[in-house]
Amino acid sequence: MSKSRVYDLAKELNINSKELVVILQSMDIPVKNHMSALTEQQEKYFRNNFKQDGVAVAAKEEEKPIEKKVAPAEKKEAPKTSGKGPVKKTTGNASGSTPAATTEKKAPSGPPKKDGKRDNRKTNKKKRVITPVAIDNSKKEKKSRAIYKKKRQDDGTEVDIIPIPTSLTVGDFAAKINVPSTEIIKKLIGLGIMASINQEIDYETAEVVATELDVVIELEDVEEEVAEILSQVEDVEEDESKKIHRAPVITVMGHVDHGKTSLLDAIRKTGVAEKEAGGITQHIGAYTVKANGENITFIDTPGHEAFTAMRYRGASITDIAVLVVAADDGVMPQTVEAINHAKAAKVPIIVAINKIDKPEANPDRVKQELTEYNLVAEEWGGDTICVPVSAKTQEGLDTLLEMILLVSEVQELKANPDRLAKGTVLEAKLDKGRGPVSTVLINAGTLKVGDPVVSGIAYGKIRAMINDKGKKVKTAGPSTPVEILGLNEVPEAGEEFYAVTDDKTARQIAEKRKSYIKDQRVKKSAPLSLDDLYNQIKQGEVQDINIIIKGDVQGSVEALRQSLEKLSNEEVRVNIIHAGAGGISESDVMLAAASNGIIIGFNVRPNNNVTAAAERESVDIRLYRVIYDAIESIEKAMKGMLAPEFKEVVLGTAEVRQTFKVPNAGTIAGCYVTNGKISRNSSIRVIRDDVVIFEGKLDSLKRFKDDAKEVAQGYECGIGVERFNDIKEGDILEAFTMEEVART
Repeated sequence: MSKSRVYDLAKELNINSKELVVILQSMDIPVKNHMSALTEQQEKYFRNNFKQDGVAVAAKEEEKPIEKKVAPAEKKEAPKTSGKGPVKKTTGNASGSTPAATTEKKAPSGPPKKDGKRDNRKTNKKKRVITPVAIDNSKKEKKSRAIYKKKRQDDGTEVDIIPIPTSLTVGDFAAKINVPSTEIIKKLIGLGIMASINQEIDYETAEVVATELDVVIELEDVEEEVAEILSQVEDVEEDESKKIHRAPVITVMGHVDHGKTSLLDAIRKTGVAEKEAGGITQHIGAYTVKANGENITFIDTPGHEAFTAMRYRGASITDIAVLVVAADDGVMPQTVEAINHAKAAKVPIIVAINKIDKPEANPDRVKQELTEYNLVAEEWGGDTICVPVSAKTQEGLDTLLEMILLVSEVQELKANPDRLAKGTVLEAKLDKGRGPVSTVLINAGTLKVGDPVVSGIAYGKIRAMINDKGKKVKTAGPSTPVEILGLNEVPEAGEEFYAVTDDKTARQIAEKRKSYIKDQRVKKSAPLSLDDLYNQIKQGEVQDINIIIKGDVQGSVEALRQSLEKLSNEEVRVNIIHAGAGGISESDVMLAAASNGIIIGFNVRPNNNVTAAAERESVDIRLYRVIYDAIESIEKAMKGMLAPEFKEVVLGTAEVRQTFKVPNAGTIAGCYVTNGKISRNSSIRVIRDDVVIFEGKLDSLKRFKDDAKEVAQGYECGIGVERFNDIKEGDILEAFTMEEVART
C-alpha cells in the first residue's frame, strides 16, 4: 500500500512544503519535514479538515463525492453520465476490491475531472478505507509537548527557555530548538567549527549558536529535573497527623580493640529471641532488637573508615552514635577520629565505657580524656551520656538500651508509613545466584514487593525482600533494614532510593542520571587545592581550610600546627583536622577527601599506593622540607599570590637491595628500579620508612661496570649519592627534577 509524501501533497495544493508541514503539525499529524510520509488515514483527515477551514482547491473538490454522506446525490446523477462498456471498465479498474454494484454508481463522479491518472489513483486509495473524521491524537500530542520548552517568567514577559545538557550532538540540538540541522551546521562553519550532524558540541558552543538564532537556552539541571519528577509521584507536603513514631537508627563506632563487636553480639543475644539469633545480621550489616517493648535498629559499620565514606557521599542515616571506649585503654587515635566523624554528621553521641569487668579498668580516666574533645559526662555537669558496660558479663547493657530510647524520645523521631517508600542504600553487592542485592534502610513510607524503585542510576521492580532474620517479607516500614532483589545493576552505597509509581518513571530517572553522570560529577564541589584557593575564597565558597599535617617527628608537627593556626583571619579559618608523626597513609587521604581538605607533608613522602589514592580522590598533597616554605605557601594561597615558579617532576624510584663499600667512592647502593627511570642528571632523595632522611645530587649511575645515562624500570643498577654514605638495605631512592613553570 503506497504512501503519499508531504512534498507531493504540497505540489498538488500549490503551497510551500514548509507551510504545509506547519499546517499538518497544527492538526496533530506527526510530520518532521517535506519527506515525511502520510498514511491514507492521515491524508483523509487532513483533506476533510483543510476543506472545512475554508481553503478550497480543485484537487480537494474531487473527493467530496467519495464521502459516504453524499452517496444519495450520486445515485441521481449516475444514469446521465454512465455508459455501457466503458463505464464498467473504468469503474472496474478504479474500484479495486469494492463490490461491483456499488462501484458502478460511484465511479462516474471521479473520471470527469481533468487531473488524470495520478488523481484517479489517489481517489481510489481513499475508497479502500472508510475512516471517521476525528482521529485520536492525544498520545501523540503528549509526546510532542514533552520534547522541549519550559515557560518561565522573565521581567514580566514570557520567554521560552530550552534546557540543554553540557554536551549533545548537532542533530539533537537542532531537534531541541526546532531549527533545521543544516542551519546549525552553517552557523558552526561560520564559527570555524567543521561539524557533522552526529558530532557532539559543548554547551558554550550551543549557546553562541542559539544567540545568533535568537533562541534562549540554559544549562540543564539533572537533579532539578529528577526532583521535579519525584515531586510528582510523592507527597511533598505530608500531613503531620499521618506521621507515627519510628524506631531509632543507631551506629556503633570506636576502636576495633575496644570490644565493639563483642558489645554488638551481647546486645543481639539480649535483645533478640534465641531462635532468631544468627549470622545473618552480620551478612546484611543491620539488624533490629527489642528493648522495653520498642524496636531499635543497629547499623553495623566495620570501622571509622566506612563511616567516613558514608559521610563523604552525604549519607546521614543515623540518629544516634554509640561510641565504644575500653575502660582499661582509654581514648585512642581512632577513637578521636570516630568522635570527629560523629560530630561532622551532627548526631548525638552516647559513650559506652566497655570492659569495666577488668581489674585495671578506670572509667573516670576515660571520662577525663573525653573532656579534651568536648564530651563532658552528665555526672560531671555535661550533656554526654556515659554508660559503663561489660560485653563479657552483660552488665549495663539494659541501661545502655534505656539511654538510647531516652535520647530517641527527646528527638521525637517520626515518619509517615502511608506513602511511597524512601530510604538509603547501606550496602550493595553482586550475587552470582541472585544478581544485584542491596541492603536498604527505609526512612519513610512502606516498601512493598512489586514496587518500582530507583537508586542513582540503578532501577527495577522489587522481586523479593529479606529481613534481618533471613525471612522473606512482603512489606517494610520506616526504620526497617531489608535486603532487596530486582535492581538492574548494583547501586552505590550511601545512595538514596525511592519507590515510584511506575516502571517508566524509574527508568526515566535512572537513564537521565546515567546520560548526564559526567555533569553530576562536575557539579560536585571541586576538591580544594592551594592553586585555586584564593579564587574560591573570593567567591565565598571557602570559609574554612581543612588541613591534615604529617611530619617526621612530633615536635615539627606541633610547631607547624601552631604556625598554620595563626594564619586564620576574620574571613577564613584554618582548621587542623588531624596531625601526627609518620608517613602519609591512605586513611589520611580518605579523611582529606571526606573533609575537602589539603595534606601538608613535612619531611615525609607518600608511597605509590597513597599517591594513586590521592589522584583518585583528587586530594592535594603538598610536601615541604623547610617549615617556613609551608607557612609561606598557605599564606600566599590565602592572599591569592601563590605563583610557583618551579614544579617537581618525579622521574622514578629504586629500591636498595644491597650496599657496597668502595674505596675513595663511599657507599654504593645496589638498586632495582621499581618505577619510572633513574637519570644521571637528576636529583636524588633517600626515603626510609616513608620519611625523607636526605636530599641531594646523584653522584654516579652504573650498569655493571659501565657508566649509564639512565636506567629504566625493571633493571638493576649501582647508585652513588653525593656526600651521603648512610644508605641501608630497604631504603627507597627517588629521582626527581625541578621544571620551571611559566607564570600565568
